[in-house]
Amino acid sequence: MTGTDVDQIPIVGGTGALGAGLARRWAQAGAPIVLGSRSAERAEEAAAKIREAVPGAQVEGLLNEDAAQRADIVFLTVPFRAQSENLNNLREALRPRQILVDCTVPLAAAVSGKATRSLGVWQGSAAQQAQEMVPEGVTVVSALHTVGAPTLADPDAELDEDVLVCGDRKADKARVARLIELIPGLRAVNAGPLEMARIVEQLTPMLISVNGRYKAHAGIRLTGLPDTDHWA
Repeated sequence: MTGTDVDQIPIVGGTGALGAGLARRWAQAGAPIVLGSRSAERAEEAAAKIREAVPGAQVEGLLNEDAAQRADIVFLTVPFRAQSENLNNLREALRPRQILVDCTVPLAAAVSGKATRSLGVWQGSAAQQAQEMVPEGVTVVSALHTVGAPTLADPDAELDEDVLVCGDRKADKARVARLIELIPGLRAVNAGPLEMARIVEQLTPMLISVNGRYKAHAGIRLTGLPDTDHWA
């Protein structure tokens, strides 16, 4: 494992399936991670598991509010039913000029429905709802809706897929893209402004349906894009 020069990567809801999977992959890439949870004890237990699995991993567990203050870019990886509660709890922790990367998908499972169906969100998308809820000066970027938690958690699984990134400022999306692309096999693609998140979020229930039908863990891959660094 080689180290990186990136700041810590805080993951709010980092003890869940997606957050823990991302944490492990970033830890394998040498990035320092802060796992957030509503329980500091649970966060540290999850961090200890990653440190045990990935020799030399820099991972610590904290309360969500403490984790969110550790870096300029914060990842929110909670289920949709917990999004509002977590954002309310982070009001005093988030600060202007931070970027919140919202990975939330409004699946009907949040209201005991099917995971292959989505819920309507008045603002248009979970990401747009998050942008309304964060403190003034905090920017929301939407990403990581199509990368499966089981694949991330499987150390033998090779990733080869794209991550669609939505946000209103290219510079903010580029900073998030650099972190995403620390994970081998992930390519961040500029999917347009934040309002496009309403389309990208709908890909998750579609993939759940496809993967259930084929007993697979398929992701998204766009063809025909140039090989040049389009974030430069």
